[in-house]
Amino acid sequence: MATSSIRNELGVDIKQVLSRMGYGTAGVPSARIESLVREYADNICHLIEPSYSHVIRDINSVRGSRVFIEGSVTFRSNVVAGLLKRCQKVAVFVLSTGGRLGEVVRQLSGDGLMVQAAVLDAIGSDAAETLAHVVQDIIAREAEADGLGISQRFSPGYCDWRVSQQKMVFRAMGGDTAGVCLTDGCLMIPQKSISGIIGIGPRDRVESYNPCPTCEKRDCRGRR
Repeated sequence: MATSSIRNELGVDIKQVLSRMGYGTAGVPSARIESLVREYADNICHLIEPSYSHVIRDINSVRGSRVFIEGSVTFRSNVVAGLLKRCQKVAVFVLSTGGRLGEVVRQLSGDGLMVQAAVLDAIGSDAAETLAHVVQDIIAREAEADGLGISQRFSPGYCDWRVSQQKMVFRAMGGDTAGVCLTDGCLMIPQKSISGIIGIGPRDRVESYNPCPTCEKRDCRGRR
């Protein structure tokens, strides 16, 4: 689904962009870097072509670390199984900010403008994450209409969910992948794309689920 109407919602979080570039609480960007970030952020709408698609699938059963989804789809992950056994359905989504931004980043890099390329790449990542929040809100409203709640988002590569499971995510989409393609190595093209799932079920069960105590990935930045 093309989402040109959503483009204006993809505001850039300057602090998040600087953080993605390595400027944390202790690091202070130069005036030049901060000026570039603000300049590019003000004009990013010309390089963003947002699109997304999502489907709602029934959860047929959960057995151990395997989750059997409507449409001959099987997710394999202890963490995902722990979430989806609490749910009635699962929303599967794919979204992208389009390929134009990546083309400009590559052009800047090819011209030796590495700082400008790094700034634009970080802004693109922030825009993709913002679009993911927009899609999550859309799914939340659909669930709320049925008196249900949603879980946090999970993407292949999170916790113990292998990146190779992208194939199952794309199979669940039934061919409508918002213009995003999957390589043999399970990388998405365009680069600034996100895929994943959101559990749907009773609010008291899905909203309270925290996978961190069951996950062995101790160095995760999102650990709670």
